[in-house]
Amino acid sequence: MGKKRGLTVILFVSVIMMLAACGGGTSSDPAQTPDAPAPDAGGEAANNGEVRTFSFGYDQPQSTGYGIAGEIFREKLEELSGGKMTIAHYPGAQLGSEPEMLQKVRSGDIDFIISSTANATTVAEQSAVFSLHYIFEDEDHLARALADPEVTQALKDMFSESVTGAQVLSPMTLGLRNMYSKDEIQSVDDLNGKKIRVQATRTEDVHMPAYGAQTVHMAFGEVYTSLQTGVMDIAENGINVYLENKHYEVAPILSITQHAANNSVVWASDKVMESLTEEEREWVQAAADEVGKNQPKKALELEAESLAELEELGVKVVKEVDKSGFMEAAEPIQDQLAAEMGPHAEKILQLVRALR
Repeated sequence: MGKKRGLTVILFVSVIMMLAACGGGTSSDPAQTPDAPAPDAGGEAANNGEVRTFSFGYDQPQSTGYGIAGEIFREKLEELSGGKMTIAHYPGAQLGSEPEMLQKVRSGDIDFIISSTANATTVAEQSAVFSLHYIFEDEDHLARALADPEVTQALKDMFSESVTGAQVLSPMTLGLRNMYSKDEIQSVDDLNGKKIRVQATRTEDVHMPAYGAQTVHMAFGEVYTSLQTGVMDIAENGINVYLENKHYEVAPILSITQHAANNSVVWASDKVMESLTEEEREWVQAAADEVGKNQPKKALELEAESLAELEELGVKVVKEVDKSGFMEAAEPIQDQLAAEMGPHAEKILQLVRALR
């Protein structure tokens, strides 16, 4: 019995040691780890609490305008805090889809995120005003609107009234959205009867049928396969997003419709903001202000560079799209939908129009 009991103890200890060995070690580079867990909410401390690393999630590759925003934020935050505060990028939907991350940032499970204003309608319906078609005449008008203090304050007021658990720090953009397919889009007539993937918002579900198209809702990650298999005919997004996600492989014709803006916002969890000192909160807001000031210009430059790269890859670009039919159908819808959304949306629409 004594020998058996001794053998049992030895085996038990061996198993415990093996389990302990298997449990150690995680990647320290979340940007290169598709399923990397987020740091602890409220910032992950290192070096005896001298440095706090906050999670910063978004659903696009780090090489896109989202990554540009994250880097601007990180650099300014590190500068102001003397290196005591920084972020870890979690690109490519590592922390979930945008609607999922919106819930996680509100619960305090993620510190900072970027979401499109379209997906932000899941928590603030009036955010859809930024997705109204053809309210921005061109990229210059878009940049002026996002840099305008009145527009920014109206945006913050809109979100603060309806969202709990998180706050918007700054607007940003990926530029204007364009359509891509296996076929050219020369005018609104080319959308007649076509299935187009859109973000699941009322603005898209009203605008696109007005052009004669049928809307299809699906997660962004399903777009490539759906274009490849013919589940849908057309998709739409920013030029760099089209390039970085290689959608040109299955939809090799890009038509410059510039029908809507690809606007986004930087969010902070109330939980993390409340954990900071007043000075630290000022640093965070200043870092976000730097995003609002510099990200749009850099993102629009990236769009131009991406267009040139796509042409080098052999993508056919239809630059002279007749937009008149689109605009004629869109204009009455702008006021109709803004009125349905509410007073914040109507105010933002008028502010944007005044900057033309």
